[in-house]
Amino acid sequence: MTMANARPQFSPLSARRLWSLAIYAVLLLLPQLPRAAAQRTLDPLNNAEIDELRDTRDEPDKRLKLFVNFAQARLTSIDEVLADSKTPAADKPDKIHDLLQDFLSIYDELGDNLDMYIGRKSDLRKPLKDVVQGDTDFRARLRRLKDATTDPAAEKQYGFVLDNAIDAVNSGADEHRQMLAQQQSASHKNK
Repeated sequence: MTMANARPQFSPLSARRLWSLAIYAVLLLLPQLPRAAAQRTLDPLNNAEIDELRDTRDEPDKRLKLFVNFAQARLTSIDEVLADSKTPAADKPDKIHDLLQDFLSIYDELGDNLDMYIGRKSDLRKPLKDVVQGDTDFRARLRRLKDATTDPAAEKQYGFVLDNAIDAVNSGADEHRQMLAQQQSASHKNK
């Protein structure tokens, strides 16, 4: 047997050592996985908005109003992108897609917070009025965007997420009105 044809021989001890090193490497990298996953999914809220929300966890009036304001801010940003003459037309659909996705995430979080406060039997009559008013504004603005989208490339880029946003607001608005009616009815029964 020549040296060129010789295979390296692994002893049981070196195989165990190799497995130990592999397991050690996996254990070292395991804590990094959640951080890496979090970096891939962007939070729709900026740091200032997160700080504002953190301070209002037990104040449904303020917290729900903040979510409505944050959602409105994303729609206002879409209007600004559309009106901005400095932004290349080719870049606008991507920016609008991302803002619509942020809007949807914030709107979903608004719904989750409403469910949480309803579960706690909180009095949501006042914040629900703000939410219902926000729904009316969201519907109108999303509908205007849908009607103004005539470019096939833009439709391809953000049409799906725009349709999802419209559907979410339509169903959310119905739920929010029902929640408000239930809250008002319960308030009248307790008097």
